[in-house]
Amino acid sequence: MQILLANAKIMFEKADLKPLSTPLFQSVADVLAAEMARMDVRELARQLDCSLKLAAENWQRYHDFLCAEKMPAILAYNGQAYKHLRANTLSNEALTFAQKHLWITCFLYGLLRPMDGIVPYRMEHCVSMEATHDKPVNQFWKDKLTDLLIESVKADDGILIHLSTEEYEHLFDWKRVCREVRVIHPLFYVRQRDGRLKMQAVWAKSCRGAMVRFMLQNKLVMPEELKAFSYEGFEFAPQLGEEDYPHFVRENL
Repeated sequence: MQILLANAKIMFEKADLKPLSTPLFQSVADVLAAEMARMDVRELARQLDCSLKLAAENWQRYHDFLCAEKMPAILAYNGQAYKHLRANTLSNEALTFAQKHLWITCFLYGLLRPMDGIVPYRMEHCVSMEATHDKPVNQFWKDKLTDLLIESVKADDGILIHLSTEEYEHLFDWKRVCREVRVIHPLFYVRQRDGRLKMQAVWAKSCRGAMVRFMLQNKLVMPEELKAFSYEGFEFAPQLGEEDYPHFVRENL
């Protein structure tokens, strides 16, 4: 199985481990970063839809892009999913498994393997520039990434565990991905007091990270093994969902 996980906006500046590989699209990222570096802070703030303070921080990051210390991608992000993935506590065996089975989706680098070396940055799906042919960056990546993802899944067992988010589906021709490989999309819900199921963003992100950790630690090779996942009260609910949309529910006791 191949696994898809989204990157995070919040990043560390350095990591304890050195990267072992280079992103497949490093040269493309270099071109995008160079054009971002040529923007002024106000234009960056507009493109990244962020404050001037954040824009100034990322202006400096893009100016340092070629000389900044590289980190393994799996250790570079500090968003909610990654706090529960806790990659810095994974064994060498789990990281080796991850390098073969985990893809991290990203608007700057496209697709990353966990031990690919990256530097701190911020990029949004809506950014457009000359290097993207004035298309939003997520549309720019579509032709480059769709075949890569499909071929990597087919070269494995034809199954993709989708633990990224809908926002990142736009990096691919997602309908084609779903036609050509089997996509399994775990969903995480909290039971409300009135009995309804509600997806809560913080819990969903936490569980995605925790499920990736569960898969890497246990070197899962069959989708049925996901049913054993249990985290912070979330348990597989066999009576809910469909085979390719397994539901994990936290009962509100």
